[in-house]
Amino acid sequence: MPRYEYRCRACGETFELNRAMKDANAPAACPSGHDDTVKLLSTVAFTGRGQAVPSPGAGGGCCGGACGC
Repeated sequence: MPRYEYRCRACGETFELNRAMKDANAPAACPSGHDDTVKLLSTVAFTGRGQAVPSPGAGGGCCGGACGC
């Protein structure tokens, strides 16, 4: 089951929830009980080899280091 990250606008707490993809945008109350939350976007990408792919500009070379230049 996918894990989604949310942030509470009332208290600023960041928390994660495991929920079905169809429920990803459903309201989520923070652990402190506030209802004003927003789902955060993830910037993590994975390859078929189980390694994280560096984001562009994360360092090294003309393409962020992905080509080994």
